[in-house]
Amino acid sequence: MSDSLYGPLHDVAEDAGYADPPARAGFFTDTSVCIGCKACEVACKEWNAIPDDGFALTGMSYDNTGQLGASTWRHVAFIEQSRPREVGDGDGGTRWLMASDVCKHCTHAACLDVCPTGALFRTEFATVVVQQDVCNGCAYCVSACPYGVIDRREGDGRAWKCTMCYDRIGDGMEPACAKACPTDSIQYGPLDELRERARARLDELHAEGVAEARLYGEDENDGVGGDGAFFLLLDEPETYGLPPDPVVTTRDLPAMWKWAGGAAAALAGCVAVSFLGRR
Repeated sequence: MSDSLYGPLHDVAEDAGYADPPARAGFFTDTSVCIGCKACEVACKEWNAIPDDGFALTGMSYDNTGQLGASTWRHVAFIEQSRPREVGDGDGGTRWLMASDVCKHCTHAACLDVCPTGALFRTEFATVVVQQDVCNGCAYCVSACPYGVIDRREGDGRAWKCTMCYDRIGDGMEPACAKACPTDSIQYGPLDELRERARARLDELHAEGVAEARLYGEDENDGVGGDGAFFLLLDEPETYGLPPDPVVTTRDLPAMWKWAGGAAAALAGCVAVSFLGRR
């Protein structure tokens, strides 16, 4: 099991065995400037040669892909909200919330912890990537992900998810989605710099009276140790289909193994005592 089960990882890539890793890389998605153009979805599919999906509208607003999956590594959500008209609120009525979701590349990655073949690995950029030629399709990672991101492809059986364009960033290029985003809603760079930029943007929105604006996934003390891909949201996480308090699903495994070992030892002791008593 990875070290992520045993406390904070101050330098994730270093703990993964890289002697001199670059700064941890990540995504900051500012949903306040997302225009729902889906350029990120298209760029992701084109660069990574991901099979097409979502040609039929789902009936959920203009969302035609529904959610992240094996063939949808970036998903643009269209959330239509009806709001009561208030004094000074102009027309009130309806507002749109749009957000491009992606794998969170967690600090404490449960998918990485449960993979029995080593198909999932931590890169030198501290991102989490699946090696399809090693994946056996067991789906342990699918059930372990607290965000429901990783999935198996129908007709293939293997697990697939965002790689943060590992092949591009290794050559000093931006991930395809960030490169294609026309409003800089998706920003890529050193994670520490992105967090500073996000806090400054949050302060700016609060000063403008957008009191409901909040950051999601940037806190290193949350249940997954902070995300490598985090967001600025304009409503509760649940509005965007995100869990309000994600927790790494393998958090209790060490304690569970400890108790299981204790129970096995106690059972063995009882059997030994019973056997000796008969003699």
